[in-house]
This record gives sequence, structure tokens and C-alpha cells, in this order.
Amino acid sequence: MTAMMAYNRISRWSGALSAGALGVCAIVAVIRPAHADPRAVVELFTSQGCSSCPPADKILGELSKDPSVIALSMPIDYWDYLGWKDTLADSRFSARQKAYSHMRGDRDVYTPQVIVNGSAHVIGSDRDSIEGAIQDTTKADGVMSVPVTMTLSGKLINVSVAASKAPTIAHGEVWICSVSKAVPISIGRGENRGREITYYNVVRNLLKVGDWNGNSGSWTVPIENISRDGVDAAVVYVQDGNREKPGPMLGAAYTPLR
Repeated sequence: MTAMMAYNRISRWSGALSAGALGVCAIVAVIRPAHADPRAVVELFTSQGCSSCPPADKILGELSKDPSVIALSMPIDYWDYLGWKDTLADSRFSARQKAYSHMRGDRDVYTPQVIVNGSAHVIGSDRDSIEGAIQDTTKADGVMSVPVTMTLSGKLINVSVAASKAPTIAHGEVWICSVSKAVPISIGRGENRGREITYYNVVRNLLKVGDWNGNSGSWTVPIENISRDGVDAAVVYVQDGNREKPGPMLGAAYTPLR
């Protein structure tokens, strides 16, 4: 389902999301550092109701095993009318995908679509194009140049963002995502009816941590603020622009929660 999709109604991003009541199981009171200095954040906009998406979902699963890539699934909801309501979809992901399109100045909104480092978009089932976009976007000034670290201490997540290495990169927003590393779904209707598909690094909650002004900064986030059932990892990213006008990714980090 790679046809372009124009929206009539998309909910605006709400900013700080409400915290889930469910806690993350058995957080050990040990500090665990995240992988340092990844080269790319890869966002896949996908849908359980899209017959073209399973190959892209598989590729994202492969990318999720690469410690130099932070791969995220963001299931959208605009194909729900086709006969199957996506059980992981969130209208905020649909709004995010549309915001990227507005920033590029085009109407290229489709599934499966990958956004690489907040800058380039490619078909999500084209592994070579994804790798090419990673190489191309990392050549741009400031992209993935800001070191970000994330550690666990008891039931707290500690986020640190280093000072900018480039004088032209001096602002951004810091967001934290709660992630389910692997979610198998049995699809009963629609284009993928009868299939069981595993979705990888599915974003289940998002919270704006703060604003970054180019200087080093640190924030502490209670795990309960991003937790929900099935969450077992977290991602922090620093992105230029804002939620309505997302720009290039400046830095990111990933850590397991259990």
C-alpha cells in the first residue's frame, strides 16, 4: 500500500502523554548505560492493514539488532477503515508522519515509509535505500552529532545530553519513548488476514523531557511516566525543530529496561 495518502482529519500531537498505570516489571537497581553514539534513527510508519508492510516490518526487526541503529516502529491508524483496526496504532504517529511531509513540502505519506534521521524518506521495504539514506543523512551538518546517554537507577531514567559540537546546532527537543521490543500480532481481517506478524521496537508511549539549548543538560524521568504493559526498552532522542515541524535527528540513545 505505497500509494500517497492525504489526510482530512489527524489529531494534533498532545505533547506530554498521560502516564500508564502499569509499571515496568522488576527494574533492577543497577545502572545500565545505553549504546553510545548511534549513526541513525530509523522510524518505520507501518500498519497491520497494509499488505505491503510485512517485508518492511521484517527489515526493521533486522535493523533493531544493529547497535549502531535505533530502529522504531510507529504504527499509523489511517488504514483502519479497510477492515482491520491496527491494535498498535496511534493517531500521534500518523500526525508525526504528516508533519515530516509538511516539512519536506510534499504529500508523500504512505506505508511502509521509513524516515531516516528525521531527514530522508524511503520505501520501508527497500533495505538498500534505507542504508543509502543513512549514509547520506549522516553527511549533513549536526546530524547524529550530539552524544546522548541514558542510564537506569532504580525506578528512574537519567538522561544526559552533551554540548553541541557544531556552533550552528544550538537547539532541539528531548523526547523519551517507551518501546516493546517484539510484539507478535495475529491479524483476523483486512489485507493481512490469517497472518501472524511480529512488530519490532514498537513505540508505546512518548514524553517530552525538555528543551536543549546547545549546552550540556540532564533530566530525570520516573519510569512510571512512560510505562505500560509490555514495555521493555526505552529510547531518548534529541531532534531539531518541534513536534509540529520535526527536523534532523541530532542524537539518540537506547537502553533495555529489563
